[in-house]
Amino acid sequence: MSKTDFKNNVTRYLDAQKVGYQVFTYAYEAGVESAVQVAGAIGLPPQQVFKTLVAQSDDPRRKPMLVIIPGPETLDLRLLAKAVNAKKVKMATHAEAERLTGLQTGGISALALINKGFDVYLDERATQYEAVAVSAGQRGVNLLVGVKELVRLTRARLVALAGAQEG
Repeated sequence: MSKTDFKNNVTRYLDAQKVGYQVFTYAYEAGVESAVQVAGAIGLPPQQVFKTLVAQSDDPRRKPMLVIIPGPETLDLRLLAKAVNAKKVKMATHAEAERLTGLQTGGISALALINKGFDVYLDERATQYEAVAVSAGQRGVNLLVGVKELVRLTRARLVALAGAQEG
């Protein structure tokens, strides 16, 4: 965990927007890293480390979606379809996600794809935190960013992507 002098397009954009953030770097191992493992590596609770998934609607006229959810969770495609008024949505394969975004899986970030034609959806559970960790647009780097700033910059729509909680 470190606040380094790390800079990339995402951190430069945040600096230009005068948005505070904290940089976390970790050793990325292809095929091994999950958001839960990243949370352990950077010292944050797994529910506060969010992953960005690429989903597509069955409507070919609709833009691909970036869906940002808590690391330990699995995207419920039915809930997403309902939230975005689509009949059906599917996850992009790793290859499709990389082709659509131009970023490697494990480093896909809505902050790196601002104004690139993606609809962005943020799981409303993010609002339980003042800030959440998201990818900085490359493998091995996460940023802790304020939820309000993340929503504002990415124009994310907050959506309910979890079923009713038991208990």
